[in-house]
Amino acid sequence: MNTSAQEVAKPTTLRSKSEFLTRPALVILLLAGISMLTRIALMLKAGKDVDYTVTNMLGIFGIGLFYDLLNALYFIIPLMLLGWLTPQRYAGKKGFRIAANTLVFVLLFLLLLNAVSEWVFWDEFGSRFNFIAVDYLVYTQEVVGNIRQSYPVEAIMGVLLVLSVLLTLLLSRLSSRIAFGNWRFGKRSLILGGYFLVVATVFMLIDNKVRQFSSNIFVNELAGNGMYELFAAYRNNELDYNQFYTKLDERQASSEIRTLVATPESHFVDNKPFSIERDIVNPGTELHKNIVLISVESLSADFLGSFGNTQGITPFLDSLARESLLFTNLYATGTRTVRGLEALSICTPPTPGQSIVRRPHNEDLFSMGSVLRKKGYQARFIYGGYGYFDNMGYFFGHNSYGVVDRTALSKKDIDYENIWGVADENLFELATREIGLAVGKGKPVFAHIMTTSNHRPYTYPEGRIDIPSHTSREGAVKYTDYAIGQFIRHARSESWFNNTLFIIVADHCASSAGKTDLPVNRYKIPMLIYSPGFIGAGIMPRLMSQIDVGPTILGLLNFSYRSKFSGYDIFKLEEGRERAFVSTYQSLGYIKHDSLIVLKPQRMAATFLPDFQDGTSRPTSQNKHLLGEAIAWYQSASYQFRNGLMRK
Repeated sequence: MNTSAQEVAKPTTLRSKSEFLTRPALVILLLAGISMLTRIALMLKAGKDVDYTVTNMLGIFGIGLFYDLLNALYFIIPLMLLGWLTPQRYAGKKGFRIAANTLVFVLLFLLLLNAVSEWVFWDEFGSRFNFIAVDYLVYTQEVVGNIRQSYPVEAIMGVLLVLSVLLTLLLSRLSSRIAFGNWRFGKRSLILGGYFLVVATVFMLIDNKVRQFSSNIFVNELAGNGMYELFAAYRNNELDYNQFYTKLDERQASSEIRTLVATPESHFVDNKPFSIERDIVNPGTELHKNIVLISVESLSADFLGSFGNTQGITPFLDSLARESLLFTNLYATGTRTVRGLEALSICTPPTPGQSIVRRPHNEDLFSMGSVLRKKGYQARFIYGGYGYFDNMGYFFGHNSYGVVDRTALSKKDIDYENIWGVADENLFELATREIGLAVGKGKPVFAHIMTTSNHRPYTYPEGRIDIPSHTSREGAVKYTDYAIGQFIRHARSESWFNNTLFIIVADHCASSAGKTDLPVNRYKIPMLIYSPGFIGAGIMPRLMSQIDVGPTILGLLNFSYRSKFSGYDIFKLEEGRERAFVSTYQSLGYIKHDSLIVLKPQRMAATFLPDFQDGTSRPTSQNKHLLGEAIAWYQSASYQFRNGLMRK
């Protein structure tokens, strides 16, 4: 009788056990394991770029585990809430187990998908998820399309689904075997309250700066956790310069920026704080030539034979360089297309956070389009993709440009397209048509053309070049070179050719990753100015920023105009005043002479001696004069945008 009673009581005891904490604990272990395997895989991928010292290895795996556990605290919130809300009498029921296992399956699938996504992102950018990844979440159609065209997505997703099912079954079995005792609602509530107190404390007191312990940027990236970094980037996608960066007294910064922008051909028109509005006076007759500005996607200087490349992937540009004015010491302001477009259109240093192209209240700014429209030009931004991407269409459309994008082409006009846009040859055919229409109206044209083909998945029409489509970036570079060559050769037969200034420049480099936070060699871009009979062939070796391109073009055409640009006309600038700006969304760099000043959040500032060949930087004593200049440039640009001083 007693034995029978024990047998009856035994199932009741089992049913009273709870998986309230068991299931989240097992998910934490799985998350830590998957994150550690991801870290090892990314470290192997980084290879020789990582400094394999004992200190760095301890940091990568020790700090890395710390961030994995922090991420796990946030990740298990749905499981904790489910366990808390489920009455104990239902905890062992079939319906609850189905719901719990479904939630676990979703979480595990997200973990595995995140691991694969981190590999893909690292392959493209050499880093964990960051501000770029946050931006990409907004444009899911283009990004998902790009991934589908670059990788066997269906096969990968199938494998991830199978793994998720197997891991869910394993976790379900383990959690039922090692379930804890009965947790009534009051006790669960107490535990949940303590848990959320820990989460809130972590959220308030800990950020992603702990991992930044090494001078090697790859080591710091590996010490992070991708999912945690994604949300950290989301929280910091727009940074207030005054709140986060070293600054000068406003009166001092205002005085300093006016000194820095003053040039022999300019005269200030007012004394307002931070105002750089001035009249630019160039002698001689104004030359209202057509201007065709081609910003080439991801065209690093070291792709060109003119800069030492021996692969022969830019045969046309190398031949054109011999007939052009070639700029050999030009630096992009950032690592994204929108940064390049910002620099080329409104000629301002980069401000922390996202580009002005993507910010609210970016309408009616003083731009190349507004200057040239006052000179009687028809300004066009011509793009092979859809203008809504990265807010490009809105930005240019509200800043004195007419926008012409992929929608202007019919199906018969497109030989090839991928998720980013039409093939560059079709883009240039569209540009030729638009330039012809504009010139036919009797007005000069300013056409800013933005290419897309040099972008993963590196696909283009077959048979154009000797590298098959979808094989490498080198193939995409060579195809873009082919398309530009076809455009220039065709333009030579047009009536407007002899009255046109062609400028070919990159938007940014192909890769910004390096051992240091701002590897200067990953910002060097080429620029050619081609105009037979007007611009003689030659080399311009002076240090130059991407924000100087606009004022230099206007100076070549002898334009006098009222300016709010921060850029210099390099031909009017006195020797020794050259400088350049390089940046990520948080780190702001200032290059002058042989020094690099780097400004970071938490009011950090440092001076380095960079190696312009390999991108490494050696810390040196603080140069107070250059530091003051760097602060003045960046503090002023942020103030001017926030306070409407960039408006026309």
